[in-house]
Amino acid sequence: MADESYDVIVIGTSQGGRFLPPDLAKAGKKVALVERDHLGGVCVNTGCTPTKTMVASARVAYQARRGAEYGVRTGPVSVDLAAVRERKRGMVAGARENYASRLAQDGVDLIEGEAHFTGPKTVEIALRDGGTRGISAPVIVIDTGNRPKPLAISGAQNVPVLDSTSIMELGALPEHLIILGGGYIGLEFGQMFRRFGSEVTIVQTGPRLMMIEDDDVSDEVAAILRDDGITVLTSATTDRVEEAGGGRVRLTVRTPDGERQVEGSHLLSAIGRVPNTEGLTLAAAGIRLRDNGFIEVDEYLETSVPGVYAMGDVKGGPAFTHLSYDDYRILHANLLGREKASTRDRIVPYTVFIDPQLGRVGLTERQAREQNRAVRVAKLPMSAVIRALETGETRGFMKAVIDAHTQQILGAAVLGAEGGEIMTIIQVAMLGKLPYTAMANAIFTHPLLAEGLGSLFMTLDA
Repeated sequence: MADESYDVIVIGTSQGGRFLPPDLAKAGKKVALVERDHLGGVCVNTGCTPTKTMVASARVAYQARRGAEYGVRTGPVSVDLAAVRERKRGMVAGARENYASRLAQDGVDLIEGEAHFTGPKTVEIALRDGGTRGISAPVIVIDTGNRPKPLAISGAQNVPVLDSTSIMELGALPEHLIILGGGYIGLEFGQMFRRFGSEVTIVQTGPRLMMIEDDDVSDEVAAILRDDGITVLTSATTDRVEEAGGGRVRLTVRTPDGERQVEGSHLLSAIGRVPNTEGLTLAAAGIRLRDNGFIEVDEYLETSVPGVYAMGDVKGGPAFTHLSYDDYRILHANLLGREKASTRDRIVPYTVFIDPQLGRVGLTERQAREQNRAVRVAKLPMSAVIRALETGETRGFMKAVIDAHTQQILGAAVLGAEGGEIMTIIQVAMLGKLPYTAMANAIFTHPLLAEGLGSLFMTLDA
């Protein structure tokens, strides 16, 4: 039996779980919020906030080394990784404190401990300070997020393996960082540590980096990373890892050119993420999981148990903070406004924080053609954008996919300086259902990077 009943229980405090409980409490609901670790979830503690703080430090080092290109004399540049780490820790601590104070002000009952279901609407919590507490509610929201996937290759248990959390706690630069995985996380850390001063090798199983992207985007990203001095191995399968003496690690890798060995000082596994569901005993509540272990939900974010919802990364799909926030928007509308907000047909943008950034929204060219759409493709190198030339940031290109019949923009990729910001302008045009001609004929401020959008869409009529 539950010790106490609530109107709503929220388990976990990622982006959605940060905002929903206070809103529910202010609306007069009795709300319990359960957190087993740090407030703020992945984004605040181990994701967006710390990584982008460190990316900023890496970009400063990169720009400082380029000083001579701009007529600026800087002298030798070195990076104090411990100082970078402390700056990152300060940003994370500030974000946690802001959230904790808001919860107290809004009357949310914060329970620190690990929750597991004992029935469809009952939860038992192993309290952080000892003991247990049982609570129940007619509405429960699961927002427990995800974590790095463990590395399961031969020998991994015998060598130190970093993940996307532990690598940010290093106090000294790796001499040679080997990264397993050519997705967004691996690329961001790879370029970051290369700019800090480490030698970096990226080992990617697939034939290209960032397999979800179009071939030309992936190829250009690989070219940029190689230009930065990073070794990129594709179609490379790691058979085993072992100690190489002196604290070093050695990977045996199969490539199209045969077997080779890669030796380095540190190994980072960036092979994906898994949901934080194993401790929830979801079977006791009758909550179904998908084949990949993520929680199954419908378009209203409701699980197989009526009144139990899942939001954010734990339900699978793209693991973006802003998507978690949109899940919050949907649940806020449906639980408080009695609406029928849905995940159907939502346009999900994202940005990969390599430098230059990759901003993406909508369909790729490959996806559009797989749907048998008649498409037109606009493409413009960043070297054709005046602002990019002036600032010396000419790497990359802009690309847009257009429906040939409706003239609607189906998707875009902006690989260039402030690519995420430029992509967002295209996203707004898509939300407003503007034809591409509206962008081609618009007046953009000169000289901005966004001015290149006019030139991009004019290429369709050239």
